[in-house]
Amino acid sequence: MGLKDKDLPKLGFLYLDYVLRFFDYSNFKGWPNKIESVTYHWGDDKDRFIKEVKRKNIDVLIGNIPATAYETFREIARELPNVRFIPSLDTQFSNKSKENVTRFAWKYNLPVPKTYIYYNRENGYKFLKNTDYPKIIKRSYGPSNYGGYFVHKVDSYEEAKALFDEKKYHPMYIQDFVPMEADIRVMLIGHKPVCAFWRRAPKGEWLTNTSQGGSMDYMDVPKSVLDLAVKTSKAANAEYWACDIAYGKDGKVRILECATAFAAFPYIRDWIGQYLMWSLSKGRFKKPNIPMFNWEELGKISPDMLRTMRNITFGEYRPSYDGAFFGTRKKIYGEKEVYVHELDRQYKMFNVKERKFEEWPSEKWNYQDKFALKNLKSMKVPMLKKSEAPEVSGDESSEIIDISNEELEKLLLSTRGVGKKKLEKILTYYEHKEVVSLLDREPRALENIKSINRKIVDRIVQTWNDYKKKLMTLLEKN
Repeated sequence: MGLKDKDLPKLGFLYLDYVLRFFDYSNFKGWPNKIESVTYHWGDDKDRFIKEVKRKNIDVLIGNIPATAYETFREIARELPNVRFIPSLDTQFSNKSKENVTRFAWKYNLPVPKTYIYYNRENGYKFLKNTDYPKIIKRSYGPSNYGGYFVHKVDSYEEAKALFDEKKYHPMYIQDFVPMEADIRVMLIGHKPVCAFWRRAPKGEWLTNTSQGGSMDYMDVPKSVLDLAVKTSKAANAEYWACDIAYGKDGKVRILECATAFAAFPYIRDWIGQYLMWSLSKGRFKKPNIPMFNWEELGKISPDMLRTMRNITFGEYRPSYDGAFFGTRKKIYGEKEVYVHELDRQYKMFNVKERKFEEWPSEKWNYQDKFALKNLKSMKVPMLKKSEAPEVSGDESSEIIDISNEELEKLLLSTRGVGKKKLEKILTYYEHKEVVSLLDREPRALENIKSINRKIVDRIVQTWNDYKKKLMTLLEKN
């Protein structure tokens, strides 16, 4: 029957100033007890935050932690040994940096592009002088990619050295360039794939970000991709998870990104909430039924509508169930044709249990602080000399650019073709924060607004990208 009201754990939402909220109360519809919230205010707020969590008697603290607060929350978690963090700090290890994703992938033998990490710039430049090109250079640590602006393709030593001299990226994080057909984002709950879609680069380009003109579609995600995503989620012991997987022109799949912080439709967050309520209540709440390849049907719906649709549920397949679409549908999957509903037995939703040990303690794994740029010590990642390193993925933090409503409106009005009437239509259709998120994630969704055509969206995206470049330049100087 599950737990009674008085026996349910006390839930709390973990929020941070200036960080987009992943969950709110509506994602946990039906939870009978009050859900607390605790906001971390940065700076010297650690002790106050810990005291507030204790004062509110929170048993389970739910929320993602951005890269810039990860090490602080490692300390906070140790001060709160009786509080379960969801996702755990170990699960969120990959949120912090691309370097951490690489180490995670190496440990669990997950395929990633061959990766090289240098803390000593002299050794790094020596490697760049003797390696083959092209190479991919990424900023390993910090907030989200802002549409790929910290990912660079270089074709020569001179180009690579000039980039590192200018950007001061540390550590030096370098990958072999892997030609790919596209990359695929897979979202999982309890290790079960619940959404997946292709992201394809524009013709003649290599970045697949939609803010760079990339396109999306949901059809026929390969079995090899889903299997790799499940394996990765299980290795991370993740209640919820997302993988970006490269589908190479050589037919191989490789992890590009993986994290608990990712852009998700509201109904995905609802499903995560339902799953957590089921898990934490010992079955009092029903486990959500999320059929395989549901995304192929939901993907036919306009993205702006999906962002506002809520409480999408699916009934379990029964032979007598009227209109059981997923019960009668077949598709070619792997090497044979199967009923889609049969795949739900192959891709089960697991009840992820809390671990009572630290897999990635900072004393050992916090290389960013151990080998800071100013430190004379150097370190080259082990095993690169003798064996081929697996491929890497980084964090897609849910941080958003700290821009006021007034600044955003001024920025939009500075775009040719956007006047006060069009601005009003945009802000009637989407809230200010949604606009910021869309500009980075799915700018084409703006085309659903009457009188906002592709040309105008392209100009808005260019204005936004110019703004971000200026902002990033200022941040790097500081």
